[in-house]
Amino acid sequence: MKKYGIWLCIMFMLVLTACGKEQKATDETVYQIYEVNKEETKVASREITTTETDTEKLLGVLIEELEKTPEDTENRAAITESIQLQSSTVADESANLNFGVGYYAQSLTGEILTRAAIVRTLTQIPDVNYVSFLVDGSALLNNQGAPVGVMTADQFIDNSGNEINTEEKVTLVLYFANENGDKLKTVTREVVYSSNISLDKLVMEQLITGVQDGEEAYPTINPATKVVSVTVSDGTCYVNLDKEFLTQIYKVDANVTIYSIVNSLVELSDVNRVQISINGETDLSYKESIPLATVFERNLELVEQ
Repeated sequence: MKKYGIWLCIMFMLVLTACGKEQKATDETVYQIYEVNKEETKVASREITTTETDTEKLLGVLIEELEKTPEDTENRAAITESIQLQSSTVADESANLNFGVGYYAQSLTGEILTRAAIVRTLTQIPDVNYVSFLVDGSALLNNQGAPVGVMTADQFIDNSGNEINTEEKVTLVLYFANENGDKLKTVTREVVYSSNISLDKLVMEQLITGVQDGEEAYPTINPATKVVSVTVSDGTCYVNLDKEFLTQIYKVDANVTIYSIVNSLVELSDVNRVQISINGETDLSYKESIPLATVFERNLELVEQ
């Protein structure tokens, strides 16, 4: 009888131990840590788990993960030594990060993807809905000199590689050249596309592909052009193309080519302005006449009536 009681006691302790392990497992929360690929064309993510629930401490955990060198050698950390994260706090549902002046040394697209990776990661914290960046104690400014302000995850639209691959149908309004190449013509095109591509990138690919049968218009962009990346932030679409874009093989005015891109992208609901770069560089001109440092807005005067 005594031996039987000992066995019951052992079994009871085993049950308690198992329950404790199960409770520990259920207390762990999965977080996505976003990284930037070294080509600076997209963000990718990896999973971590943590039992930390305190907001300030959890912020520290996620920042530490954002600073880690990724195991995937094709990616870089979102927070690198060069951008010098100096401090981080949480207040009023906002994570506030203060970087050193080295933050501004990033390339245009690299900086936007850095922001996207950090904001997407930190807004997973239950008490954090916004993220704010400071540089040397002052509000982060965009390339137009305006304060970026508080950010949310849904401000950043790009192909992170994590979306479910399904087919969708969309009607695009695209702008191509007229016969003389001095005006734009509006083309409405129905496209079936894979949902793992963003609409802004889809627009660029359709423009580069050119005019389809039955469309009374003419192409504007060298078909050898490759899209390095397309990212939308704060209403501005940043289009990064390779150097083939600079070689024009059609008889089209320079401003017609530029505004075929701008007007087509501004047709999207989340785009108000467009900045074009070549392999991440904007300090050059298209056809030696149009500075790419310009942030372009829609130009309807070029559209043929």
